[in-house]
Amino acid sequence: MCGIAGELAFGADRPQLRAVRRMSDAQACRGPDGEGYWNDGWAALGHRRLTVIDLTDAAAQPMVDEESGLALVFNGCIYNYKQLREQLEGDRPFRSDGDTEVVLRAYERWGEDFVQHLIGMFAIVIIDGRRDVAVLARDRLGIKPLYLARTPTGLRFASHLPALLAAGDVDTSLDPVGIHHYLSWHSIVPAPRTILAGVEKLPAATVRVVSATGAERDRIYWQPEYERSPDRERWSAEDWTDAVEAALETAVERRLVADVPVGVLLSGGLDSSLLVALLARVSGAPPHTFSIGFESAGGKSGDEFRYSDAVARAFGTDHRQLRVGADSIAPMVMDSVAAMTEPMASHDVPAFFLLAEAVAREIKVVLCGQGADEVFAGYGYHAAAAGARRDRAIDVLSEAFFDRDERELLRLVRAGSMPHRDVSRALAAAHLSAPGAATALDAILRLDTHLLMVDDPVKRLDCMTMSWGLEARVPFLDHELVELAATCPPELKLADGGKGPLKMLGRRLLPAEVIDRPKGYFPVPALQELDGAVLELVRDALGPSTARLRSIVRPAELDRLLARPNGSFSAVDGNLLWPLAVLELWLQEHVSAPSAVLAEVGAVDWVPASRAV
Repeated sequence: MCGIAGELAFGADRPQLRAVRRMSDAQACRGPDGEGYWNDGWAALGHRRLTVIDLTDAAAQPMVDEESGLALVFNGCIYNYKQLREQLEGDRPFRSDGDTEVVLRAYERWGEDFVQHLIGMFAIVIIDGRRDVAVLARDRLGIKPLYLARTPTGLRFASHLPALLAAGDVDTSLDPVGIHHYLSWHSIVPAPRTILAGVEKLPAATVRVVSATGAERDRIYWQPEYERSPDRERWSAEDWTDAVEAALETAVERRLVADVPVGVLLSGGLDSSLLVALLARVSGAPPHTFSIGFESAGGKSGDEFRYSDAVARAFGTDHRQLRVGADSIAPMVMDSVAAMTEPMASHDVPAFFLLAEAVAREIKVVLCGQGADEVFAGYGYHAAAAGARRDRAIDVLSEAFFDRDERELLRLVRAGSMPHRDVSRALAAAHLSAPGAATALDAILRLDTHLLMVDDPVKRLDCMTMSWGLEARVPFLDHELVELAATCPPELKLADGGKGPLKMLGRRLLPAEVIDRPKGYFPVPALQELDGAVLELVRDALGPSTARLRSIVRPAELDRLLARPNGSFSAVDGNLLWPLAVLELWLQEHVSAPSAVLAEVGAVDWVPASRAV
């Protein structure tokens, strides 16, 4: 786990080594345990290391193999690296004990198909000196990020968007399509776009090959079918629960691969509680568990300690609670915005940020329950798709999920600041209508899992935890579990109020009160009902003299929202003022004038790679 950075220069140009160093320095929090650099003609690589597997210098990066002409930087974890190593040991001796060298050897044997053999989360860049190409790859569910920015002479990449801004030469104007998505889908901007015109993301499950001339080609290497499988046609609900239990247990066991202890972020909900139960089973030891809670506000509870305590007692965990007072929330918001790779308006972002800070003092790796709702139909709007015609999936989604329709967006945004058509509905409709999904719910779950989720719960979890050098692993996004769930009948997923197979499994393993309870998450009431110091923060950010957003948002509409800050909510109960405030705060924090970015002077000590394998 770490932060990666680099630059590819095309034609006769050469990478700007200082820019790569600036990108790497901007990601120091992702890899506090070491750094390394390498360059060779048209390509330069930087790496910040968090030591989790093979803690010795033999596994440090960039990893270079002179014999094969390969150099690599890699962010993530390959859970089946030991099994792959056994397959590859006959080719040449290994010189390290970690997963990084296994990735290098896998590419050496299988070429661009190496990703098909990897089980895990990863963003990988390999420089193939013999072919004069760079191979960029992202894991199947986009758990690990990879941001890209094009320069006049080449291509830069990093694990963190602000790292690209630190390098300079980035078009920081707002992307109108990205703005449309952001305002339509409670701050989600799906890959390949970001909120900035000059930065893109490599999509999940994608291999991109970039030549030294600048030519590019992409390949999507994984796309499960959301249809019924003939060999599971006669399965009962019990059979499905058995299969899900076995797959989830395998997913948890895989994610114990580490040379450091592994804990669990325990919200007290069904998903994280199942992880605690299965971790206790496969590890044979009491897990480390961590929970967070906030003061109540506006009549809404701010913690779920009742449920997390029940799970901790049931499995004898080594449990920690973090209690946060109301006075801490406004400063916490600003700290979390500073850590955001992109503006993210989900209320639990600051909660993850604060919890990660506390957990990272005690442990380096945690399991988290993200992805279960998308994979097993746990959201309220999924029920709206039950029985809907396949061709009405877009209508169901837009009514139950979209923050604003096109008419509301046009009322909010100045003329000329938006695309001339409803690009968010068009993108969703194209994804939903594609073949390979049998029902309206299948299509919506596919869109949730492979388009939207990557840039909401997955992105915020990685960003907030890695801000403190904490590695978060997500068993519910094990690709084999996702493939299994994709074939599960929709009516079974929707049973018992949603996530039917998981609730049946919970009845086998968990205290009843954890299962039969209202759905929750890390609740932060002060960010839903804006008041006090948080409301003052919002008003200051969006004031007439400070807000950059006033160049695209109609001042009268912004003033209307500010006059009644708790008067407008989305279909999924989100405060519609909050995403605007987060975007404005993020722009003020991260988007500097180009002169400020380029003002850095001084020599850079460029360290040649000394870690050849």
